[in-house]
Amino acid sequence: MSSAPLDPFSDLLKFADAQTVVSGGFTAGSAWCVRFPPPGKIKFFAILRGCCWLDIEGEPAPHRLEAGDVFLLPAQRPFRLGSDLASLPLDAKVVFGASSGIRHLGGGEDFFLLGAHVVLDPTCGWLLADILPPVIVVRHTAPEAEGLHWLLDQLRREHAADLPGAGLAATQLAHLLFIRILRAHLATGQPLPAGWLRAATDARLAPALRLMHGDPGRAWQLSELAKAAAMSRTTFAQYFKAVAGMPPLAYLTAWRMRLAERALKEQDAPVSELAHRLGYASESALSNAFKRVTGVGPRRYRGAVGS
Repeated sequence: MSSAPLDPFSDLLKFADAQTVVSGGFTAGSAWCVRFPPPGKIKFFAILRGCCWLDIEGEPAPHRLEAGDVFLLPAQRPFRLGSDLASLPLDAKVVFGASSGIRHLGGGEDFFLLGAHVVLDPTCGWLLADILPPVIVVRHTAPEAEGLHWLLDQLRREHAADLPGAGLAATQLAHLLFIRILRAHLATGQPLPAGWLRAATDARLAPALRLMHGDPGRAWQLSELAKAAAMSRTTFAQYFKAVAGMPPLAYLTAWRMRLAERALKEQDAPVSELAHRLGYASESALSNAFKRVTGVGPRRYRGAVGS
C-alpha cells in the first residue's frame, strides 16, 4: 500500500531538506551577556529556565524572553543574549569553541538555554530560508505554544536523564520543535510574502496544490485546478498568482524542476525516464525546461552535484 501524499507544507520542508541538530546550550547566573556572530544557518533556542534579553543587530528593540519561550533566527545577523545587555559581552566563539555541549557562565544556574540549528539543502534550502522573517519569537503564553510545552519538557528530561539514545531523542524532539515554531508563526496570521511558503499554507489553494504535487507528470488544465479550488478560472488564476507569486502552470513547471533537481542528485535514472515521469514528451523537452529554470542542462547539473 502506498503512503498518503504529503501536504504542500510537508513537501516544502522535505525539499528544503531541513535537518535539525542540537548544538548545545548554557546555564548562567548573575549579570551575563554573550555576543554571537551571524549564525551561518537557521538557529533556534528554547529558554528552559530563567529569563534574558535578545538583541539582534538591525532590530528596533531587544526582546525580553522568559522560561518556555522559544525563538528562531533565520537572519544572518550578529546578536546578543544576556541578563544585562550593558554587561561586557563574552565572545560566543571563545565560550563555545567548535564543540557542542552545555557551558556554565557566571556565578549560578538561574538561567538555562538549549540551542539547535537547522541544516538546509544547498540547492533547495532557499525555498524556506528566503521567506522567513529575521526573527520568530513564540511566547510561552501564546495559544500556539501549547504544543511546545510538552516538547520543551521532554528536551529538559532528555538532558537531565542522560539515558541511552538521549542524543538522537533530543535531535528528533528539536526537529518537531522547529516545525512547531513555523506552525506557530503561520498561525499568527502575519502577512507572508508571495511565494512557496504562502502558497503551501493557503487553505484555498490546498486542493489544487495537492493535485499538482500528487501527480506532477499529468498535463493539468487550469480549469481542473480551478474546479478543485472551487473558483472560476479567472478568479483562481488571479488568486494563485497573488499568493504564489507566479501563475498556476508556471508553478507546476517550477515544481517539476524541483523534483528533477532532487532526482538528478539522488537517483541514477536516465534523463529520458525522468522526462516521462514528469510529463515531458522527450528528453530534450525536459532539458530545455530545466535549463530555462536552472541555467544548466540536466546532465551537467547531475555531474556538478555528483562531483
